[in-house]
Amino acid sequence: IFSIVVFGSIVNECYVNKDSQNSELLCIFNENESACSYGIAIGVIAFFGCIFFFVVDLYFQQISSVKDRKRAVLLDLGFSGFLSFLWFVAFCFLANQWQRTTMSKGVSQGADAARAAITFSFFSIIVWVALAVKALQRYRLGTDMSLFATDQFTADPNAAYPGYPTGSGIESTETYQSPPFTETLDANPKGYQVPAY
Repeated sequence: IFSIVVFGSIVNECYVNKDSQNSELLCIFNENESACSYGIAIGVIAFFGCIFFFVVDLYFQQISSVKDRKRAVLLDLGFSGFLSFLWFVAFCFLANQWQRTTMSKGVSQGADAARAAITFSFFSIIVWVALAVKALQRYRLGTDMSLFATDQFTADPNAAYPGYPTGSGIESTETYQSPPFTETLDANPKGYQVPAY
C-alpha cells in the first residue's frame, strides 16, 4: 500500500508547470527528473515484489522440495533487505531534493503529494526492514528442518518412523475377532436333541 501511495502521488501531483506561460511539466522535487523517476521506479518494483512474495507465501506449503523452500526464503530475505536499502535511498534523495526546492505557485499545489511521498518512503523503510527480519527468522527456523520439512515428520528426533498402516483400511468397532472356521462345536448343544434313528 505504501508503494502505491509513493508512486501514485508522484505520478499524479508531483509534475507541475513552472509558470503559466510554460506548458512543460517539471518534477516538483527541485526540478530534478531523477528524483521523480527514482520514486516511481522503487514504488513499482516494491508493488510487484509484494504481489510476487504474497503468491509465494500462499503456495509455500505446497512446495515439496526442501531446497526450493530454502531458496524461496533466501530470495525473500535478499529482496526485502535490498528493497529496504532502496527505500532508504529514496527517502534521503526525495527529502534532500524537497529541501532544496524553491516554493512557487506550481510547487505549492503539489506540496502535499511530495510530503506524502517522502513520508511513505520513510514508512516503507520500516516495513521492508521488518519483512527482512521476518524472513531471517523464517530462515533460522528452517535450519532445524521444521519449516522446510512437511508435516509428516514427528517433533521428537528419536521417535521411530510410524510406517504404513496395515489392513484393509476399514476400521472395525470390535476390539477382537476370532479367526474364521476355528470355533469348536459342542457335540450336544443345549436345547437341541439329536434324533435317534
